[in-house]
Amino acid sequence: MNSFYERPILNSPYRAPELHHPLDKNGQPLEGEPLRGRRPSRFIVPVPASRKKPSAGQASLDLETYTENALINEIRGHVERWRSLRNPADWGVTGVTQRLLEHWRHHDFVGPRPFFCQVEAVETIIWLTEVAPRRAVTKGLLDQIAKANEEANPELFRLAMKMATGSGKTTVMAMLIAWQAVNAARKDSKDFSRAFLIVAPGITIKDRLRVLQPSEPDNYYETREIVPPEMLPEIRRAEIVITNYHAFQHRETLALPKVARSFLQGNDPEPPKTIETDAAMLKRACGKLLNYDRVNVINDEAHHCYRHKVGGDAEGALTGDEKKEAAENEEAARLWINGIEALDRKLSKGVRAVYDLSATPFFLRGSGYEEGTLFPWVVSDFSLMDAIESGIVKLPRVPVTDNLVQTDTVVYRDLWKHIGKALPKTAAGAGKLSPFDLPNTLITALNALYSHYEGEFERWRKAGIGVPPVFIVVCQNTAISKLVFEWIAGFERGDAEESERVAFHAGHLELFRNYDDQGGRLPRPRTLLIDSRQIESGDALDKSFREAAAPEIEEFKRERNARVGAGAANGEASESDLLREVMNTVGRPGRLGEQIRCVVSVSMLTEGWDTNTVTHILGVRAFGTQLLCEQVVGRGLRRQSYDLNPETGLFDVEYADIMGIPFDFAASPQVAKPTKPKPVTRVHAIKERAALEIVFPRVSGYRRDLPSEKLEAVFTEDSRLEITPVDIGPTSVVMEGIVGAGVTITPKVLERLRPSEISFNLAKHLLYTSFRDEDSFPKQHLFPQIQRIARRWLDEGYLVTKGVPVGAILYQDQLARAADKIDIACARAGDGRLVAVLDPYNPKGSTRHVNFITSKSCWATGARPPKCHISHVVLDSSWEEALASTLENHPRVLAYAKNQALGFDIPYSDGGVTRRYVPDFLVRLDDGGAEPLNLVLEVKGLRDESDKAKAQTARELWVPSVNALGGFGRWAFAEFRDWATMEEDFAAMVETVLGGRA
Repeated sequence: MNSFYERPILNSPYRAPELHHPLDKNGQPLEGEPLRGRRPSRFIVPVPASRKKPSAGQASLDLETYTENALINEIRGHVERWRSLRNPADWGVTGVTQRLLEHWRHHDFVGPRPFFCQVEAVETIIWLTEVAPRRAVTKGLLDQIAKANEEANPELFRLAMKMATGSGKTTVMAMLIAWQAVNAARKDSKDFSRAFLIVAPGITIKDRLRVLQPSEPDNYYETREIVPPEMLPEIRRAEIVITNYHAFQHRETLALPKVARSFLQGNDPEPPKTIETDAAMLKRACGKLLNYDRVNVINDEAHHCYRHKVGGDAEGALTGDEKKEAAENEEAARLWINGIEALDRKLSKGVRAVYDLSATPFFLRGSGYEEGTLFPWVVSDFSLMDAIESGIVKLPRVPVTDNLVQTDTVVYRDLWKHIGKALPKTAAGAGKLSPFDLPNTLITALNALYSHYEGEFERWRKAGIGVPPVFIVVCQNTAISKLVFEWIAGFERGDAEESERVAFHAGHLELFRNYDDQGGRLPRPRTLLIDSRQIESGDALDKSFREAAAPEIEEFKRERNARVGAGAANGEASESDLLREVMNTVGRPGRLGEQIRCVVSVSMLTEGWDTNTVTHILGVRAFGTQLLCEQVVGRGLRRQSYDLNPETGLFDVEYADIMGIPFDFAASPQVAKPTKPKPVTRVHAIKERAALEIVFPRVSGYRRDLPSEKLEAVFTEDSRLEITPVDIGPTSVVMEGIVGAGVTITPKVLERLRPSEISFNLAKHLLYTSFRDEDSFPKQHLFPQIQRIARRWLDEGYLVTKGVPVGAILYQDQLARAADKIDIACARAGDGRLVAVLDPYNPKGSTRHVNFITSKSCWATGARPPKCHISHVVLDSSWEEALASTLENHPRVLAYAKNQALGFDIPYSDGGVTRRYVPDFLVRLDDGGAEPLNLVLEVKGLRDESDKAKAQTARELWVPSVNALGGFGRWAFAEFRDWATMEEDFAAMVETVLGGRA
């Protein structure tokens, strides 16, 4: 059995892929175990071959090939090596970028955590912007990208990120905006701008991208913790305009009939100008962005934006629907890129960069390039196969054999070839047909896929999922969609002519009917007819489509009126808005589209349509290339559940069953058990509890003032450093051959190091890291005292080696750890003053900025009177609820907050690398003083060297330096070691504090 079908998901979505399934030269899964490592970026079309032999005359899809992406693979290799650099100081990026990268890679996210593919896409852009230009070995890559842009986009510099449908392009946009906006706010540079134009292919995506506006209550920067809280003020300074490309259309400024236009022209050879100029169009479409000298552009679904190849006609002659589709693509692409180029010309320093995001960044039919040609400025790739192997998307399945022995093809694999000629091309042609005239093959396909849907519908019902699975039919044109819609959902014709068979039919597919058996319309339509191109442009619905969908539109109007009161549900434009609202809320509880079970679409459903409940797709249209296949299949790939399986650490498999589209990954009849999504909680600061606000300093480092030149040190248990083979690797290796004696190898050279040699190196490290003057020169005259203290640390037994030679202390990270401990001991003993260095941009934080969503378990705060400014405590473990309850019930606690998305952290050094420690709770305590005591609280069981460094820094550096700084009240640090006795330990700690004040 092929391992792909048994175990399609191999990798965690949060780490770089470590395994991949072998594929043959055509991208088909091969038999055999998964291969180690990551699959190189190739243009892959992983379509399982039909088990029937193709006939000699059967055409194959153009893109069933395997092509290496050399540029992407080279960039990926550089980024991987750069990512693996342990010390952030070696990354070669700004301080802001360093902070964001650490946050995205290591932060304990409460809500959705960024996938690896999302972080990688942004890392690639950062590396190309901040790192590659400064290294001679990588500047050539930028030259290649610039050359590709010069040929295809001579006025612009574009960088494209290829990301599979469902892998979260909106999150990547938010990360790009954060990186650019915060850097630009803190430093003027040609590499950064805080102005952004985001261009979408339609109104649906434009509306959905509102989460990128910092002013929106559910913006991603807060609710998904895209930035640390201290950066939110800079994010709010970003200027972001979101539009759909249709806004670039030059509008009529004065509508004139032909006679009036002729009258105004008179004898003038030039006709009167009644069309907007570029300047007027940009003012309307881009607004305040015109006040900036440089702007970033982000294109969503960027494969719609390109310039026609000069002199290009790679596709040859096109006919019929192909020609119409090519003309529509060409018009949209020209309008889109013309708008961006006009903006580039208008700004004093132009468009800084264009960031393209698309699952299919390929030239479309009508571009002058071979349809499906990859944009040559694509710099990162996370393919559909990668996304499947990481479990980020559903696994699409298509039939690979059938019982029709008379043909060499699988009929339901490419349905259009067998039924296309029997279906109408125009509305006039459809008017002569009844839904009962649909080809038998199509009716059988509908019945077959629907039968499977019934089983899935029942499984979802039993699992307690409150919304139904969704079945979509993608049709070639309005004429076909109307007939299919009526066959599925039913119809009534009050003025039926004699030639028609019936005036009413309830619909052939029971779960999708919009009528009951007596002919009455259901109050909630189950099936939706949609023409996404019409409703995306914002124009009024055309007559034929409005008539076809009229009964359902009326029902949706009634339902909306019942929910929100009779309002603006009249007029043609409102009908378009209404259908768009229904389409965008399919499968969402409490919204108009909540109970939609079937969507019949003209052409293709809207790109970016993020319904995650689609389980079945039927294609009733032509598919000339795999590009079209992937775009349509992509409408059904979004996962329903994003909860990891606790046993495997991976996502469970979810499937989308596909017919009529020659595109597939797995055909085995596995049944995926539906999972009920976890409820989501909004955790936020409650305005009515503003008196419970806790304000804290944002510390970026520490400064020590030495009033005297005499150094002393006070060592404690926290000064002890333990080194084992876990820290430096095995120190005893047995080597044996097939015959002869064995030998044991050990690093004897480390055993020969003398204490004086060790103390010298330790003192030298301390001098250069901790004892520098204002001009950053080492204070050489202090070296003898530093070496004396280092030797004392050694002689008094604070270095503990277990199974390793004492010389292991000279490994760079162990040397840095030892130096940190000695430095803190000096600070503890000295009479010098420690002062906290605050973040220069946002020196203080507060609980009032908390606002995020999470699917984790939450405990509602609710003491009487209340003691927590925040609505909930997020429960990462069971002890947190117990501690929160202890804090709410203790009479000395005035206020507390779980340190989740607060932005409160403590900088500390671990092995020479600066890291950030995030304690568990902040508590305001009445200790009998003139003002409350602010307590930083940590619960920690087993402690390693990193944990010791965190606690020691908090206690010995952070607390005294903040108290010395003033302005933030009094602070202390407490650490509990046993979660089972927290209530008793907290009470004892309070008594100790009170006793200390007596």
